Amino acid sequence: MKKLSKGIAGLAFFLALGIGGYLVGLQQGTSKVATTTTSTQKHYTIGILQYISHPSLDQIKKGIIDGLDKEGYTDGKNATITFLNGQGDQSKLKTMSQQLVSENPDVLIPIATPAAKAIANETTTIPIVAGAISDPVGSGLVTSVTEPTGNITGVQNKAPIADQIKLLKELLPDAKTIGVIYSANEENSKSYVKAITEKGTEAGYEIKSYAIQSSNDLAQTVQVMSQETDVIYVPQDNGIASAFQTLMNEAKKANKPVFVSVDNMVEEGGLATVGQDQYQLGIRTAKLVAKVLKQTSKTTLPFDVVSTGNVIVNEEKAKELGITIPEDVLKDATIVGGD
Repeated sequence: MKKLSKGIAGLAFFLALGIGGYLVGLQQGTSKVATTTTSTQKHYTIGILQYISHPSLDQIKKGIIDGLDKEGYTDGKNATITFLNGQGDQSKLKTMSQQLVSENPDVLIPIATPAAKAIANETTTIPIVAGAISDPVGSGLVTSVTEPTGNITGVQNKAPIADQIKLLKELLPDAKTIGVIYSANEENSKSYVKAITEKGTEAGYEIKSYAIQSSNDLAQTVQVMSQETDVIYVPQDNGIASAFQTLMNEAKKANKPVFVSVDNMVEEGGLATVGQDQYQLGIRTAKLVAKVLKQTSKTTLPFDVVSTGNVIVNEEKAKELGITIPEDVLKDATIVGGD
């Protein structure tokens, strides 16, 4: 009996050992499956190329990063976001575009037209979602914003020029001549000047345009404009935006009002604008990026066209220039500066 008991006990021991091993193996197998599922979660590679540093483009970039995070694409978690800044140098833009394309990212996000053109020259296959493009068709990026072909879409910040001219007339009723300053090497600025000239002429203004080759020409050009025009008009122009304080310093010496096209420029001393929120342009760019990354087809999505804006007035600058802001403007405006 003792021998039988020992045999039964041994058998029970080995059975228990076998069942326990099976259960451990089952648990380990489940763990491996879970690990495999986690490791195969999609990790996204995103490249961002900014043309130059100035407050407007910096705000767009911040909106893109924050927007991507809200859409579920977080740098360091499920995404690797590479950000490069060309600082207005065309040779750097080309080199940086090549660098970003060589990483074979899931999507490329150029900020401003020159950056978009640089990236577009390097790839026709990687999806490009461009931010802050004022004239995608005129700059040659696409032939249509509603039905773009190829690999490029983005957000078009189409300034409400007619509304801007109307606001200018309300604030400066005695002005007759508008001087428009722009960078000769920016295609987006040239299209803007054309539109301002058309709308301004229709409203009864004489429009004079002044092209600069670089920021080195800015101070002298503003001095000439101050003598020849009633108001200086600054379009969406990256070169001028990056040296805006130089422009403002010269305009202040001549006590000349500066009407701008971008919200940040009002905060920096411009008199007023009907402008678009640059940060929100970045948010909208990120939303479009998310749509591109989630879509299953290879169809190029249409541009998100932003053509309206908000009235923004610098109260402190108006007082400095002796300008009275009409009550009907004040009631709908965002006021910066002053009390």
